[in-house]
Amino acid sequence: MDTGRVDINHVLMQMRAIKEQMNTANSQAVNPNSNVEQIQKPENIGNLDKVSAVDENEPPGFGEMFKAAIDTVNANQKHAGNLAQRYETGDASVDLPEVMIALQKSSVSFQAMTQVRNKMVEAYKEIMNMPL
Repeated sequence: MDTGRVDINHVLMQMRAIKEQMNTANSQAVNPNSNVEQIQKPENIGNLDKVSAVDENEPPGFGEMFKAAIDTVNANQKHAGNLAQRYETGDASVDLPEVMIALQKSSVSFQAMTQVRNKMVEAYKEIMNMPL
C-alpha cells in the first residue's frame, strides 16, 4: 500500500508548491519594481511532469500544478471506483481493506482539492473587490 502514500505526498507537495508560488506572487505585487513573471498562456497548461522536464530552471506555473493536482485526484477516484467494482463482482485478488483505503484516499484528495478551489474563489473575490 506504499503507492497510496506516494500519491498523497505528491498531492501535498503540489499544494505546497502552489502556496509558495502564491506567496511569491503576493510579494511581487507588493513591490511593483520587482520582476513580474509572464502569465502562463492556456495553451501552455499541461502535465506537471512535462513542464518540469522542459525547463528545470523555471518553476511550473500555477495552471500546470493545479491541472496536475486535479488529474491526480481524478486518477485516485477512478482507481478507487475500479477496486470497489472489482470487489463487488467477487474478484478474489481484491480485499476489503485495500478497497476501503483507496476510497478514503480518494475522498481525502477530493476534499483537499475542494478546499484549494474554495481558497482560490475567495482570493478572486477579494481581488475583484479591491479599489483601483
